[in-house]
Amino acid sequence: MRTRLSFRRKAINAIMLATTGVCTLLSIGVLFFILGYLLVEAGKFLSWNFFTKLPVPVGETGGGMANAIVGSGKILLLATLIGVPIGFLAGVYLAEYGGAAFSSVVRFVTDLLNGVPSIVMGIFAYTILILRMKHFSAFAGGVALGIMMIPIALRSTEEFLRAVPLSLREGAMALGAPKWKTVVTVVIPAGIRGILSGMMLNLARVAGETAPLLFTALSNQFWSRGWNQPTASIPVMIYAYAIAPYPDWHRQAWAAAFLLLTMVLVVNVTARSIGASGMSYKSRL
Repeated sequence: MRTRLSFRRKAINAIMLATTGVCTLLSIGVLFFILGYLLVEAGKFLSWNFFTKLPVPVGETGGGMANAIVGSGKILLLATLIGVPIGFLAGVYLAEYGGAAFSSVVRFVTDLLNGVPSIVMGIFAYTILILRMKHFSAFAGGVALGIMMIPIALRSTEEFLRAVPLSLREGAMALGAPKWKTVVTVVIPAGIRGILSGMMLNLARVAGETAPLLFTALSNQFWSRGWNQPTASIPVMIYAYAIAPYPDWHRQAWAAAFLLLTMVLVVNVTARSIGASGMSYKSRL
């Protein structure tokens, strides 16, 4: 009887181990299949001109998406400057100063904001900014993406600060440091690696958003100087080129999609590396 139970347990363990292994390979395989497919479709169209030239008129071949690459950088920079500081400071307040009832309300509202569809955020920014300014702009696009970054920045900051051992806080305050100085010089440095990884993942999440930019930054076939003009971005250019009836535009869309996915993958890998180094640092503490 005992031998039969032991055999049954080993069989179930082997089946479950094989099942989980297959599911893991399938999950990884999907990512590599997408990357491989994009590489096959776009690899031969990625050239120096793609990164340095402007789009060419319909009917001409060649050109690039230099304006969209720079435009995406400008919009994401502005979104980071808006969303990260607000989310970070709010997360510090909730982790260190917020009461139980107030923190619960803020977390609930933050989760609701995080669940708002991106197209709704784009309509909101269009109503608040575009209709008042009466033109599309990179500034409006950055504001829309910045608002989308706030919830994740807030929750990631709060979670990583709460993970800092209480003994560090008690040690600093026992030496006479006030609460604010303990937070600034002890708590935040201890959780900064995790916070940075969360912010980078947050940036990678909004980098591929298209709907908010269609309502705010729109697009432009030329260089956009400053922040108060319609500005091209990689996601919007992919959308516009993919639905167009021109084969050369389709090839440009594949190349832009591969570039965008590669950028997101690099940011994610970097964020994971920073987070892993932060966990090893905490274990040494």
